[in-house]
Amino acid sequence: MTDVVVVGAGISGAASAYELARRGFRVTLLDRYSPAAMASGWTLAGVRQSGRHPAELPLATAAVQRWAGLADELEGETRYRRNGNLRLARTAEEVPVIRSLVEQQSAAGLDVALLTDTADIQAVAPAVSDRVMAASWCPSDGSADPRATVLSYVAAAQRLGVEMRFGEQVRRIETVEGHVTGIATDAGMIAASHVVVCAGIFGNELLEPLGLAVPLQVPMVTVLRSVPMPAALGPVIGVANADCAGRQEVDGRFRVTSGLETWHGDIDHDGPRPAVRPTMRSIAEVVRLFGEVVPAFKDARMDETWAGLIDLTPDGLPVIDSPAGLDGLTVAMGFSGHGFCLGPVTGTIVADLVETRRTPFPITPFALDRFTDRKQVAFEPLSLHG
Repeated sequence: MTDVVVVGAGISGAASAYELARRGFRVTLLDRYSPAAMASGWTLAGVRQSGRHPAELPLATAAVQRWAGLADELEGETRYRRNGNLRLARTAEEVPVIRSLVEQQSAAGLDVALLTDTADIQAVAPAVSDRVMAASWCPSDGSADPRATVLSYVAAAQRLGVEMRFGEQVRRIETVEGHVTGIATDAGMIAASHVVVCAGIFGNELLEPLGLAVPLQVPMVTVLRSVPMPAALGPVIGVANADCAGRQEVDGRFRVTSGLETWHGDIDHDGPRPAVRPTMRSIAEVVRLFGEVVPAFKDARMDETWAGLIDLTPDGLPVIDSPAGLDGLTVAMGFSGHGFCLGPVTGTIVADLVETRRTPFPITPFALDRFTDRKQVAFEPLSLHG
């Protein structure tokens, strides 16, 4: 017997299951693959406030406060480090972009500084090339280990009694007279009074039969991971036009990503984790771009390459909502490549919505019906991810 089925075991779904169980709900967490098999396992895993849309900033600020004690709370690994975030201007044309970002986010109350002297930038990150002309610096940003964090959420949820069902695909959400009554999976029926859809790029498969949908594009991001290297880089590094980003993990491995690319459409579904293969051209371009700003990366030996798929909405903001007209449905998807940081707060908001359909967090900008009146939904360029 279950009260809530959470579909999708990335950080949003795992955190939602955990928060719901803490409030006494009987919860089933279900995923067609394994935990962190899709976006939450592929991500750069930045935990940042800088570069956020103003609508997301309150959630990101609350999340960063939560991340500091999350490993102790979950009694597991997150490998969270608050080593800051540098966003770099590599050309004279990119300097105004970074300057504007700092001005806007300082006005919003974020502790972020503009660094225009090479010595000041390298004092924060000695590994950064002296070709960099300016940078934004947010010392309260950081990063974490995505798979370790999700697995810690899953383990904590399991200790609270959450039923785990992995390798099982949801076929449809069952409803009767405007009320959710459960789900049908490829293994049978699960009765429940509430369903939470945290299924990323697969979410619309469940929403469209209900007359709902989150408008999505699905671009690809190439990710490279090196063998362990001597510690050289503390902060997460981004750039003004988001064509690359990277960091050095706790064990010394560089984890570096491309900007958004057109997905070639292939995905290997065999095994517990699906695989999307990047192109050789993209791999070479990531090495070139990130190597220009962190030269030590060019000497790293390659360990792994993969590509991640992003559930990109037209405005680059997620949908976190219990849509009107169907009692018992909550949606948390469309995080557009920057939902990992928000995970702890997303879980809290989802639990609020399931429990009372209200939350103290300002989520009006994330309502599903913001897309309803658009006759032609236009996708805005995404300038930041990770």
